[in-house]
Amino acid sequence: MTDKKVWFITGAGRGMGVDIATAALAAGHAVVATARNPGTVTAALGENDDLLAVKLDVTDPADAAAAVKTAVDRFGRIDVLVNNAGNFNAGFFEELRSEEFRAQIETTLFGPVNVTRAVLPVMRAQRSGLLVAISSTAGIVGQEFCSAYAAAKFGVEGWMESLTPEVAPFGIAQCSSNPGSSAPSCSPRSRRSTPSPRSRTMPSAPSRPSPPGRA
Repeated sequence: MTDKKVWFITGAGRGMGVDIATAALAAGHAVVATARNPGTVTAALGENDDLLAVKLDVTDPADAAAAVKTAVDRFGRIDVLVNNAGNFNAGFFEELRSEEFRAQIETTLFGPVNVTRAVLPVMRAQRSGLLVAISSTAGIVGQEFCSAYAAAKFGVEGWMESLTPEVAPFGIAQCSSNPGSSAPSCSPRSRRSTPSPRSRTMPSAPSRPSPPGRA
């Protein structure tokens, strides 16, 4: 295997996803950049022989499976999965409708679950890989107005921590990045086995209500 890795990044049409994809490309890696509208990826990142823009709604397991197949058909492997896509639905718990709370969990927790489930067979066959979850300080400490978001991010933290020993025997490591905290939480192997793009300062989780959004 060469030093060139294949990165699969969700929510790559804007914000942090664009930054991660840009850094990976600049470091000489190949990038599969996904978004619900792949046109936003192309608009943000331009054209590059090492870039593949793919449609992906992370809440749809069939979409995740199709996007992973497209990635492997093009590049032959997936070395790094960055689960970045998510949304933030703020508000007092009693004022959030049940469907709003569920939608938050569906995108921000089950979205990464769906994509990871599609990618793991590829990494197991390779006997190598790195799973990166973009979490949040809200996955460590709860805050006002963040009950739905924190529930999703606490879920991400527990899921990733529990997944680590299951996939480690296959050479797969995990790294959970909590924007706003001092350092990412990674399984030991991941720090040695896979290069990462240049470090960037990431924003902390919102601390007050803002309009709902979705990556």
